[in-house]
Amino acid sequence: VQLQASGGGSVQAGDSLRLSCAASERTFGSYTVAWFRQAPGKEREFVGAVRSGRTYYDDSVKGRFTISTENAKATVNLLMNSLKPEDTGVYYCGAGWPILSNIRSMSGYSYWGQGTQVTVSS
Repeated sequence: VQLQASGGGSVQAGDSLRLSCAASERTFGSYTVAWFRQAPGKEREFVGAVRSGRTYYDDSVKGRFTISTENAKATVNLLMNSLKPEDTGVYYCGAGWPILSNIRSMSGYSYWGQGTQVTVSS
């Protein structure tokens, strides 16, 4: 499956952005889809994931970020509210079939989008 991430941009702290991850396959709903981000000089970190309709979030974004799916469009969205400067980074979507205990690990995902830049200014 090929993934296309979009929706990044430069915003002020407190603003919102919606990222989208579009897949090339209509069977996208059978995958676990996750969002990761990578800040300059740091390792890529887990943001959130959706698996069989259930969502999982890192504590740093819980309550501010929401993952939703549009199965008809083979798209997974990441709505980011109350953005903070520490949310800055390149956001990647990944797809795969990780076991539940591995859902927060990059190794659980076989397919990746190209990344979209999010910059939050204070």
